[in-house]
Amino acid sequence: MKVYISVDMEGITGIAVKAQVVEGHPAYERARRFMTHDINAAVAGAFDAGATEVLVNDGHFTMTNILIEDLDPRARLITGRNKHLSQMEGLDASFSAVFYIGYHASVGTAGAVINHTYLGKAVREVRRNGRAASEAEINSGIAGHFGVPIVLITGDDKAVAEATAVLGAIESVVVKRGIDRYVANSMTLAASAVLIREAAKRALGRVKEIPVPPVPSPVTFEIDFMSTAEAAITTLFPTVELRGPRTVAVTDRDYLRAFKAFNGCLLLGNTVADDIFG
Repeated sequence: MKVYISVDMEGITGIAVKAQVVEGHPAYERARRFMTHDINAAVAGAFDAGATEVLVNDGHFTMTNILIEDLDPRARLITGRNKHLSQMEGLDASFSAVFYIGYHASVGTAGAVINHTYLGKAVREVRRNGRAASEAEINSGIAGHFGVPIVLITGDDKAVAEATAVLGAIESVVVKRGIDRYVANSMTLAASAVLIREAAKRALGRVKEIPVPPVPSPVTFEIDFMSTAEAAITTLFPTVELRGPRTVAVTDRDYLRAFKAFNGCLLLGNTVADDIFG
C-alpha cells in the first residue's frame, strides 16, 4: 500500500506568524523542525497501518522546507520547485491514499491562521466553477483524477472544517485553533504527534469506505489577482481569458490540464507581484 503525503507549512503544529514560514527569518529554522515532526508522525502512522511505501511532497513556498536529515528514513521526499502539479507532484494511480498535512484555510477565512490561497501577496481569491475554493479543494480534483481518496487532513480548526465540508467525514486532526490570522492556540508537538499518528493509522483502515473526490468536467479556474499587472501578464498564455482588470480564467474538460494552466498563471503572475503596491 503506497501512501502520498502532501505537506504545507501554515497548518503545522506551533506555527502562527509569517516569520515562521518565510525563509531567512530566524524563527523559520525552528519551524522547519515542527514541520518535519508533524510529517514523521503521519509517516509512522502510515507504516503502523501496513503501508509499504510513503512519498512526501514538500508543498510550501520554496518547497525546500522539510529537513531530510530528520525525516523518517522509511519515507521518500520530493523537494524543490517549480512542479507542474505543485503540492500534488508525484501523485499517480499507483497510490492507495493521500494525506494532507499542515494545510491552511483559504484567503479571507475569519480567524484562520495565515489564511491565503496559493500566493498571499498576489492572489485575492480563487474560484473553481464559480465558487471560492481552498487549496485543499482544488488539490482534491487532482487526487480524484488519479482515483485516489484523500483520507486525512491536519491543520487549524478552520482549515479542517473547510476541507471536511467538501471531502466529507475523512480523518482529521486539529493541531491548533485559530484566534486571528497571526494568533493560534496550539497543542504541543508531543501531543499532536500522538494524535496525528493515530489518525493516520485509522485513516488507512478506512480507505475502502472513503470515496474518491469528484472531478468536475469541464472545470473553470478563476483567479482574482491583487493587481492588473499580475492578471495582464498571464494572458501571454493563449488559453487564458481576461474577465476583468484583475481577473483571469482557464477552462478545460481535462482537470489536470486545467490545473497546469491555472498553476502557470499563478507562477507567471507572481513574477510581477509588488510587495509595496500589490
